[in-house]
Amino acid sequence: MIYNVTWCGMTQNPKQKTKKSPMKIIPLLALLIAAGCILASGCVAQTKKETVNGTASPTSTFAPFINTTTGPNSNMTNVTNATNVTKMKGPLRVSISGYPADLPLKIDNDTVGIVSREKPLDLMLDEGFHSVIVCVGKICEQENVTIFFAKKTYVDFGERLRRDVEFPEPTARIVEFYRSGDAVFVSVEFINPSLKDLIMSAEVSCGYSYIDDRTDIKMGDSVHGKVTEYVDAGDRVTSTVDLYFASGHSYSYDPPTIIDMTFK
Repeated sequence: MIYNVTWCGMTQNPKQKTKKSPMKIIPLLALLIAAGCILASGCVAQTKKETVNGTASPTSTFAPFINTTTGPNSNMTNVTNATNVTKMKGPLRVSISGYPADLPLKIDNDTVGIVSREKPLDLMLDEGFHSVIVCVGKICEQENVTIFFAKKTYVDFGERLRRDVEFPEPTARIVEFYRSGDAVFVSVEFINPSLKDLIMSAEVSCGYSYIDDRTDIKMGDSVHGKVTEYVDAGDRVTSTVDLYFASGHSYSYDPPTIIDMTFK
């Protein structure tokens, strides 16, 4: 016997398999698809990078922090820490090759030591250009040098000093002499290389021999004379002194010499 079962106005054979209605499955699938799209769009939105057409603006930079110190009762408003750069140095040797004086040495117009006839002066200077100066009174000799790291530079002023400043101290010398009759005329040069004006004097002596007119005997004697001049600083003056012999004839004489020189 077959029974018919009625479900909500629908009659179904109990032996037939129950099938879900397609109308109920479609809305469920639509709901799942919509939910999947929402979730997918959210994930994409998080990972998607925005593309901007045009040139990218440079990355903004920040000004470096400057350490400042402000103290009470101080006019200083900003103190920055600076790094000191050490300059490379090179060696310099200065000599005067036997010139008879002890002379102050200047580097770039600053006195740095004394250079003498026996001992040169060794220095270490910054790399670059420098002026090297030695002076005798008003007369100075200068040499411009270029200093290099680990390369020794040499400067010698001896030859120039002997040429331009023959005498480093006030002095007098005989530059000329000649005989006329019973006298010898002697030219004396006074040299003042110092920085002040001087009154300079020199005593000159000359030995000679002659035949005495009265006795016709050969005699020997010497004659002396003194000359004085005012000499400006850094200048030289020449003066003449006359040396007269005793009366007689057949004179012969030695070269005159300066036996004393003073200045004040």
